[in-house]
Amino acid sequence: MDLQGKRVLVTGGSSGIGYAIAEAMLKRGARVVITGRRPGALHEAAGKLREFGAVETVAADVGTEEGRKVTLASALKALGGLDILVNNAGGVRAGRLEDTSEAEIRAMIEVDLVAPILLTRAALPALRLGGDSLVVNITSGIALVAAPFYATYAGVKAGLAKFGESLRRELKGEGVHVMTVYPGATDTPMMRSSRAGPELGFVREPPGAVSDAVMDGVDKLAFEVVRGGEARAKMIALNREDPAALDKRFLDLKPALAEAVRDHSAL
Repeated sequence: MDLQGKRVLVTGGSSGIGYAIAEAMLKRGARVVITGRRPGALHEAAGKLREFGAVETVAADVGTEEGRKVTLASALKALGGLDILVNNAGGVRAGRLEDTSEAEIRAMIEVDLVAPILLTRAALPALRLGGDSLVVNITSGIALVAAPFYATYAGVKAGLAKFGESLRRELKGEGVHVMTVYPGATDTPMMRSSRAGPELGFVREPPGAVSDAVMDGVDKLAFEVVRGGEARAKMIALNREDPAALDKRFLDLKPALAEAVRDHSAL
């Protein structure tokens, strides 16, 4: 896909993977609107991104009905239409399920799953008008191989992945493609409160590596982008062919992993 002149909305675009994707698309000639809940962070991010092209901001919470309305209306006004929607905004709370509050569970469901579904539904009329449009859903490698202490997060991210797969087939031949991205551990603000490192399988890569892979996927109109290389591919295969072996591997890691992620929260 040629990004020159494309009109792009990136949710959660003030930092991390969203910021990196916005930068990459700007460098290739797109016009971009980034959204987020923190006006100060958005202002700072936009100041840096304007070095690469035309970018506007919308301060809103896509986890709320009003926030989604403001986000889409403001983006359409700023861009004059929409060609690419990147559903990147998300939140996480790790830990044992019984130690996770209902409010935390509902926050993950609303932000990580309900918000991208409803925002995509609202954006479809504008996306259809372009005739060469794209929805990019940022899920997680945990949606492919679920780790202990991430039960709700794995559930909603897997739900988002299957939403994208179904919608891709629903929109086939109608001018809107859907691509699903599965990042691994990435060095973003969302990961700052996690102490899980390579010894537990959390090898972090820079957001730019994810955005580079996303751009390659955009060029090819790929169905999915899976990060983690050969190690992740082997885990996916093992999870399919011998899930009990993977259960045993996680059992051995459980005490250290529980301690490393018990404070992992970004909601």
